[in-house]
Amino acid sequence: MILTVATLIAAGIEPTQARRFVDPLKAACALFDISTPARVAGFVAQCRVESTDFTRLEEGLFYTTPERIRAVFSSRVPSLQVASTLTRRPRELANRVYAGRNGNGDEASGDGWAYRGRGLIQLTGRANYADAAVELNRPYVENPGLIAEPPDACLTAAWYWHSKNLSLLADSARWDSITRAVNGRAMLHAAQRRQYAEEGVTVFA
Repeated sequence: MILTVATLIAAGIEPTQARRFVDPLKAACALFDISTPARVAGFVAQCRVESTDFTRLEEGLFYTTPERIRAVFSSRVPSLQVASTLTRRPRELANRVYAGRNGNGDEASGDGWAYRGRGLIQLTGRANYADAAVELNRPYVENPGLIAEPPDACLTAAWYWHSKNLSLLADSARWDSITRAVNGRAMLHAAQRRQYAEEGVTVFA
């Protein structure tokens, strides 16, 4: 058995989180054939970074400085003056920066906040929630908060991984290509993701 509490702890997950996630992880990985040491290592590596070691299943969007908001959302927040109106206002920020993207309605629709990033691999946007709902037969559009619970956090992450054919990339150790598929052009923490994956191949062997 590749995924156990012991192997998750050896991979760097705290014992409490390892015990909490091992069963839903095993179920999700089995469903989508994330079954070899390389596939499990790549998947767990991405989940670790995206969820801060399995401790954050929901995007907070609570920023305390306009400078940080501009740094993260420069294409959607055009100035420090605008950013200053969104500090410490996560709902308003989400509705602003995610409006009209990934199937979301306009800023007034509230879709940005309702369908903000959730799960082990941050699923974001009404369209992605709807696609996952259809594929997994789960009510994510009506009840988006489900994705912030461990079973659905694991399930949607494995579904996303499978939908992007990331197991094939893991088979050839193309860790940076996986990061690009998960995180986009930003490639945030690419070196850390690569390190976790490379170490995980040995841990899960």
